Amino acid sequence: MSPELIQIAAVLYLILNCISFFLFGVDKRKAVRGNYRISESALIGAGLIGPVGALAGMKVFRHKTRKPKFKVIYLFLMVHLVLFFILMRDFFSF
Repeated sequence: MSPELIQIAAVLYLILNCISFFLFGVDKRKAVRGNYRISESALIGAGLIGPVGALAGMKVFRHKTRKPKFKVIYLFLMVHLVLFFILMRDFFSF
């Protein structure tokens, strides 16, 4: 993989995690105000593509931390970490 491709992937991953973080913040704000909410499946989907941002959003906004179904986001993070280490191993192999 070229260094440019790695940079693009890293920026894209950062953006996806920022979106996940933002969605949890928006949903928390809507919950406090009693407005229409973001669906739980959308939040879990955001956690699938951006688990770091989703978990950060859950902690920072104290949102969805007690719901058992949101524990799956920890599993998503572990899968992302395993994939990251596999990709880095292949990238740095000589």
